[in-house]
Amino acid sequence: MLPWKRALRPLAALLLTTAVAVVPAATAHAADSAPSTGWNDFSCKPSADHPRPVVLVHGTLGNSVDNWLSLAPYLEARGYCVFSVDYGQLTGVPVFYGLGPIDKSAGQLSAFVDKVLAATGAAKADLVGHSQGGMMPRYYLKFLGGAAKVNALVGLAPDNHGATLSGLTNLLPYFPGASDLIKATTPGLADQIPGSDFLTRLDAGGDTVPGVHYTVIATKYDEVATPWQSQYLSGSDVHNVLLQDLCPLDLTEHVAIGLFDRIAFHEVANALDPAHASATTCASALS
Repeated sequence: MLPWKRALRPLAALLLTTAVAVVPAATAHAADSAPSTGWNDFSCKPSADHPRPVVLVHGTLGNSVDNWLSLAPYLEARGYCVFSVDYGQLTGVPVFYGLGPIDKSAGQLSAFVDKVLAATGAAKADLVGHSQGGMMPRYYLKFLGGAAKVNALVGLAPDNHGATLSGLTNLLPYFPGASDLIKATTPGLADQIPGSDFLTRLDAGGDTVPGVHYTVIATKYDEVATPWQSQYLSGSDVHNVLLQDLCPLDLTEHVAIGLFDRIAFHEVANALDPAHASATTCASALS
């Protein structure tokens, strides 16, 4: 191996380690340890009050269980049929998902939504995603026919226009071949670097597609999908929300917004049922 190639490995490891560092300790659970009751109950039938099933889409290095240990029960308690999908698995890498090519991950989401709709009998689903899970579904909606099957996409800290990891990815040009190495080993990470071929294609022609309601819930303390303003979408049916405009005391960062921030969860509930929305405030943490 050439010396410069050896030098790239620490950088790739640094990028991966930085991402892993923000994954909660709860990720010690394997994804196949999903509870046998509760969410992912394919016998669940949506109610008249909540006629659409909710599909939760985890973030990079997350999985269908650990990312949703708080939000899934929160939505279940409010009468929703809730499901969560695993995607982006790499061979030989357990538990930490969302690392495969994002266009392929979108295909996995497509198949899962079809399964949920067939089981529940619903015409459409609502999607709630965290980080990559809030951005990746846009590919499904735009290129894989998802717009006909989805009513709303709610993103919690979605890296809609890439993730700079607080500027860390800006160091890549100083390490020749680093981008190629990351793309070869963890293509899902490479696809999220601003300016990637994947993001260029995703953003071409506009951020949204007709017929889908989009909500973005961001925090100004995000350290991954940075700058946080890059999470916002443009379009005629988009609601961009900054948590600190709802509660200035909320110090949530990139991971916590998807894992346990009930202020963010309250805004998710509003996006899923806007006809019965109530004001999201600091007090929503106790709701």
